[in-house]
Amino acid sequence: MKTIRETLEERERENLSPFATLSVNSNGREREEEQCDIRPVFQRDRDRIIHCKSFRRLKDKTQVFLSPEGDHYRTRLTHTLEVSQNARTIARALRLNEELVEAIALGHDLGHTPFGHAGERALNRICPHGFVHSEQSVRTVELLEKKGRGLNLTYEVRDGIRNHQTKGKPHTLEGQIVRLSDKIAYIHHDMDDAIRGGILKESDVPKEIGDVIGYTTGERLDHFIHDIVTTSLGQNEIKMSEDVEKAMNAIRTFMFDRVYLNPVAKAEEGKAEYLVETLYTHYVKNVDDLPEEYLNLLSIGEPREKVVCDYVGAMTDRFAVAKYDELYIPKSWNF
Repeated sequence: MKTIRETLEERERENLSPFATLSVNSNGREREEEQCDIRPVFQRDRDRIIHCKSFRRLKDKTQVFLSPEGDHYRTRLTHTLEVSQNARTIARALRLNEELVEAIALGHDLGHTPFGHAGERALNRICPHGFVHSEQSVRTVELLEKKGRGLNLTYEVRDGIRNHQTKGKPHTLEGQIVRLSDKIAYIHHDMDDAIRGGILKESDVPKEIGDVIGYTTGERLDHFIHDIVTTSLGQNEIKMSEDVEKAMNAIRTFMFDRVYLNPVAKAEEGKAEYLVETLYTHYVKNVDDLPEEYLNLLSIGEPREKVVCDYVGAMTDRFAVAKYDELYIPKSWNF
């Protein structure tokens, strides 16, 4: 008698596009393990990511604006959920593997630092091994989660996580979907947050961009998704039309000029970088202050500087500030 998993795998063969990545064709996990009787492999990976600690920490990590005063600004977690939603919409329209897309999307930023890209810049600058959040996301699922055991995810999910940035080249169409979905998500919601914060107005979008992809955040997101679907339909590649890709690159440049490098929006980032560098320096010099699970990584030969990056990089904004306060801010004397 077939298991539920086998029935679901059969449905994939019957219903998905010839270009889809089927669960039964996965290149597997680093450590072989018994199959689940209910869930195909990519669904199982998605569930493991949702239940891991690094996923929960995303709720207190900066997306663009540091410690914003307001309940509706994005965090790294809400960014991740928006990437997932965009990617699933595209995958369903193209009859690709939604569960693989969702697993990659939910895991793509697990290795992000406190204070967003400011924290990443600080660690990349000070650590001799460098620091790139996409590689750290892979390290998180392969080693750091579950006290050094990792999540033992499939090759396809790890490949999509590793290659989700602009320079990446995912090996599956599902990974290519997440790579584009990440871009359109942050362009959409970072502009929405910038408008909410008074840094931009809808009317600031240059006419040559707006005429192609729309003049509101909603119009642009809708246009991006429809363009990816129509351009990629029946193709063994996920892409945008030439005009829309050109407009996306133009609005991305516009966002760097007006938001990502804006001195008002980024006024506190220097302090954040200093805080992260200070914590890194402290733990390199005082390695015994690390929690036990990180000391265990040292005992198996992981480099000290890399392990300190693992610890500091995993912190939430709030925890990093609390640790800095604990280590460097004088306390009132009680007797």
